[in-house]
Amino acid sequence: MSVRSSLWKSIIGITIIVPMNLAAIDLNLLVAFEALLEERHVTRAGQRIGLAQPSMSSALARLRLLFDDEILIRTAAGMRPTAKALTLAPAVSEALGLLRSALQPQTIFDAASARHRFTIAVTDYGDLVVVPALVSLLRNEAPGVDLTVRPITDAADALAMLERGEIDALVGGHLASSRHCLRMRLFEEHFVCVRDAGAELGSLDAAAYLARPHVLFSAIGGDGSAGAVDQFLAARGLQRRVAVTLPHVVAVPFAVAGSDLIATMAERIARRFAQSAGVAIEPVPYPVAPFDIDLVLRRKGESDPAIAWLAGLIRRAVAS
Repeated sequence: MSVRSSLWKSIIGITIIVPMNLAAIDLNLLVAFEALLEERHVTRAGQRIGLAQPSMSSALARLRLLFDDEILIRTAAGMRPTAKALTLAPAVSEALGLLRSALQPQTIFDAASARHRFTIAVTDYGDLVVVPALVSLLRNEAPGVDLTVRPITDAADALAMLERGEIDALVGGHLASSRHCLRMRLFEEHFVCVRDAGAELGSLDAAAYLARPHVLFSAIGGDGSAGAVDQFLAARGLQRRVAVTLPHVVAVPFAVAGSDLIATMAERIARRFAQSAGVAIEPVPYPVAPFDIDLVLRRKGESDPAIAWLAGLIRRAVAS
């Protein structure tokens, strides 16, 4: 089956019932449709695909005729897609992806000889657990490839940067989602408790857990905002006292050491710093759910050999 017929069947298979003559359709309109649905702004959509505002407005008018639908409607909150446009959008993007893949030169990314720079954004967790292993693999297998690591301080901002192509990947837990991005689960992480290794605190049962003062890691820092543990306890009518809130997870075990404080944190980070910080690790006396560490890529980056290689390297890094 040809790319063009596959593309068109992908589109008509969902919403278009009346047969159309494909030869009479300007496929550039589908590129305009995709940009309009993603940007939801005529001028920005035009800039994205290299069309002036009048030309993009003309494309929107032609799309409205083609699909017999308004596609975008103006509201007080800005341009919003119609229900039909939202139904069409996944099929159009899939069809254009087929076309882009078919037209893209079949190249490979030769990591051993490449001169390239990747930029990724990571949470504190990703920085401590994933990045060291990733750097080790990178230096061994791709000495000419450079890596810039940025912090994720705001999940929505980081996702927007990924969508704009300013960064190549996101790594961490509790990341934002987008229909323009692909999320891959790397592994599952569990919570543990840490306490001063030399303190005589007795058994850390459920009652003792609530009675002790706690250290909380909060990426936004210093406001005592509720974490996953607090949400779990609140759902059961329970509450702990958060005595100290810290903006960096690496500081948590060192704050616990030498004090009467305890903390609940990701197991891999706790084990990495337990000996150097002088803390002991114990199970959490409540069944707090684990969380996923994910890799997020732009869907349009899937066909890029360099991005595909980077994604594979990250998966291998966490497997090690």
